[in-house]
Amino acid sequence: MSDEALDTDVVVVGAGPAGLIGALALAEAGLAVALVAPPSPPEDHRTTALLSGSVEAIERLGAWAAIAEHAAPLKCMRLVDGTRRLVRAPEIAFHASELDLDAFGFNVPNRVLTRGLEEAVAARGNAIVRLPETARDVALDHSRATITTESGRVVSARLAVAADGRQSAVREAAGIAVKTWRYPQTALVTNLEHTQPHYDTSTEFHTATGPFTLVPLGPRRSSLVCVEKPAEAERLAALDDAALGAELERRSHAILGRITPVGPRQTWPMTGLRADSLGRNRAVLVGEAGHAFPPIGAQGLNLGIRDVLALAEIVRRARMRGEDIGGDETVARYADARRADVASRTMGVDLLNRSLLTDLLPVQVARTVLLQLARDISPLRKLLMREGLRPRLFQSV
Repeated sequence: MSDEALDTDVVVVGAGPAGLIGALALAEAGLAVALVAPPSPPEDHRTTALLSGSVEAIERLGAWAAIAEHAAPLKCMRLVDGTRRLVRAPEIAFHASELDLDAFGFNVPNRVLTRGLEEAVAARGNAIVRLPETARDVALDHSRATITTESGRVVSARLAVAADGRQSAVREAAGIAVKTWRYPQTALVTNLEHTQPHYDTSTEFHTATGPFTLVPLGPRRSSLVCVEKPAEAERLAALDDAALGAELERRSHAILGRITPVGPRQTWPMTGLRADSLGRNRAVLVGEAGHAFPPIGAQGLNLGIRDVLALAEIVRRARMRGEDIGGDETVARYADARRADVASRTMGVDLLNRSLLTDLLPVQVARTVLLQLARDISPLRKLLMREGLRPRLFQSV
């Protein structure tokens, strides 16, 4: 690798799934791309539920073939009220077949997802220059974005894409403020083996402390996200396999039979983040650099993927018109295009999560009525499913 400064169209900072997909999509749009980030951690035992629109995009970008054999289909999404309160919502199940789909999407191990995306980036050759190191300094001015890596390599671009997470250095350099908040919850995340089949059904129990979600991961294997009070989450994480398995069987009403935890356990404090703007000063924010919320309804990464796909299309059109791809007009166009989708998903997840935690009877009644309508009115059910998979807000970009 040369020590000379690299001049390119776009520099993407961050190599999580959103950053990798963004680099691929921007390269497909005809841009010269530099991707600056350390290699992904080799042992990430978490999983991600990719909805059908995200899967289609990854397939189009040439990465799905390496991922598909390790992906578990999600054919049914089941919601169960486990609050034991006086007013309880009805159980509801959304089936992909109602939309003439084989599956809503797929649950994929994170390490498989990032490895497949990294391989697709490498296959692009010179279209994407991969710099496997941390961005040490970010400078933005009226004409260029300049990234200096830990080794001193300088990358100059017309547009910087912040895919570097909640503590984004690019966002800070752009002067974009964020609103952050915390929930009185911690998520316990691990993987499970069980004796009964899951029938490709993701089951989300809504409890008074948060969602308890079992997502298919393969034959008689599932991933778990158990949202609890912080002390209880830590207590569960410290149990031995037999004790934790018995507790999870009780909480899941034994729908998966006997449960055996496998692999490491991780706990994650539940927090939220929303940036004041998704773009400023030759920088745009994607994924958790711009928005973050609890793991409910498989919305987090899928929202970030919609960010980068919208960005690639907006930048492609700007380039065709001869506009500055990192200029104020292009950056503002991206921020405006993503505002409604990001706001609605952030607010929706926040309200659903808070509705589980509150003891206010009017809130419980409203939640029950809404879920009852979603269960009983077919057009509403199908609208909710379509919006969850591929929002019309994104279609218009």
